[in-house]
Amino acid sequence: MNPDTTQGTDPLGGAARPVRNFLVFAVVLVLGFSLPLLGLVRLAWKEDLFSHVLLIPFIAGYLVWLRRGQLELGWVRRCWGAVIPLLLGLTLAGMGGFGLARGWRPPLEDYLALMTFAFYSLLVGGGLLFLGGRNMRVLAFPAGILVFIVPFPVAITKAIEWFFQHTSADAAHALFGLVGQTLLREGLMFHLPGMSVEVAEECSGIRSSLVLFMTSLLAGHLFLRSPWRRAALTVAVIPLGILRNGFRIFTIAMLSSHVDPDIIRSPLHTRGGPLFFLLSLVPFFLLLVWLRKSEQRRLEAAGGDATTPAPPETAGAGNDHDAGGAPA
Repeated sequence: MNPDTTQGTDPLGGAARPVRNFLVFAVVLVLGFSLPLLGLVRLAWKEDLFSHVLLIPFIAGYLVWLRRGQLELGWVRRCWGAVIPLLLGLTLAGMGGFGLARGWRPPLEDYLALMTFAFYSLLVGGGLLFLGGRNMRVLAFPAGILVFIVPFPVAITKAIEWFFQHTSADAAHALFGLVGQTLLREGLMFHLPGMSVEVAEECSGIRSSLVLFMTSLLAGHLFLRSPWRRAALTVAVIPLGILRNGFRIFTIAMLSSHVDPDIIRSPLHTRGGPLFFLLSLVPFFLLLVWLRKSEQRRLEAAGGDATTPAPPETAGAGNDHDAGGAPA
């Protein structure tokens, strides 16, 4: 037996030693971060912007389950690259604890962002340490999607809101111009006949854009093979989100100006976000279908199997000799 490796059971058997070690590490980690994690759950339950946090672990777990047959846990070598995320996580957690002890009182989102990212870094480091670099490459996408449990700090949220707020106003202005609507624009204020409309921060659509962004990552991973097609689908979410918000502003303003001024206070305005989000899914899925079909045609021309879904990335066969280090 190779002295630098350790033998576990088949991953489908469910009791491989590396998996047990990682699960013990993960449980201890969750207990150690129980207070900030409970705060994160309360924040996600309270704030719509972070409600996706409650689903992300289940999505990541499902993706791991899909890849379970590609894990090679019979011979696992520790990856000493785990030192980097482990040190990062310990440093961030130490900074948070030391800061609180010295009277640091940040906004809740900032504190939870720091501590949750520390937890995430330690979890990834534990995966590299106990499961090995090769298996973590197989699980790279589930591990990557798990980063969305980290809430945005206040400054980042404000920056994203500012971007979508102003670009959505520009998109709405362009739509007004296309239909020949007479108006006067002053920054984020549109003066239409009989009424004025201001594009507020709430009109940024940041939550819908974030959900669409995560959807594009998942859809690209599951249905596309080409990295550039996956990237194109994800990047397209930005202009699509801007157009959706601009169309929403345009629609509500036009209806309020020409049909009924009370529409500005109606549920279409105050709770109409999901409706416009569903509308934005139409061009999104059309783009996905087009990218999928173009990829299928390319594979057929190359003599490949165009009916097989996009396979998870693997790191080759055999032992994890390139990971380096000691046995798990």
